[in-house]
Amino acid sequence: MSSVTIPSPSHREPELLGQTVVVIGGSAGIGFETARRARAEGAKVILTGRNTERLQQAASEVNALSTAAFDAADPIAVERFFGDLTTIDHVMVTAGRPYYGRLADMDFTKIRELIGGHLLLALYVARYAANKMRPGGTLIFMGGTGGRRAAIGMSIAGAGTAALPALIANLALEIAPVRVNLIAAGFVDTPLSAELLGDQLEQRRNQLRTTLPIGRVVGPADVAALAVHIMTNTALTGATYDVDGGQQFVTA
Repeated sequence: MSSVTIPSPSHREPELLGQTVVVIGGSAGIGFETARRARAEGAKVILTGRNTERLQQAASEVNALSTAAFDAADPIAVERFFGDLTTIDHVMVTAGRPYYGRLADMDFTKIRELIGGHLLLALYVARYAANKMRPGGTLIFMGGTGGRRAAIGMSIAGAGTAALPALIANLALEIAPVRVNLIAAGFVDTPLSAELLGDQLEQRRNQLRTTLPIGRVVGPADVAALAVHIMTNTALTGATYDVDGGQQFVTA
């Protein structure tokens, strides 16, 4: 009678073991989920956010190395934050919010701040983080896929959608060997989405469940999984990676 040897499960080393991940906007949603996933892969995480109470709660949940409360749109605060850090490996930036609205209803003061702020934030982080990062680490920024389709009320979102990939590609050349990448998301079921949609949130979820090719709504964990993959795959730089469940290909 022959015996069958059953191999024991192979042990997988955590992919971010010994590395440090900074998450700007890490107290909720995509940022928090990225921090949680990075911790699961062995990373030490540093969280930033504007709301001190929410930031401390998030830090407690992921056992963060440290936190810093500041407005990421403030270049002086960004410079000070990175100036106080020692060597880091990766930075994930989820701070910022989209702007939707018709031309006739636009608040130009707010638009000026949002357009400049979103692009400038990437430049601030690239300038002040690059000399703190180990070669092969990556800066990851958030963009979107929704603005690729022209529609009423999408002028500002569309402009940002078009500009960010070009900015990221050029930064990837300029600050190499630090890598720079962009995640372009569609609708993601986060607290920010709930705030923007209000009582229309559940209707939007149901619409996406029935129209998206994946048959479900994209959540923060989906984006976080992509972010951690970009951190660990050192061949990736200067590129835009979509995670929208196929939303850009359907009427949704």
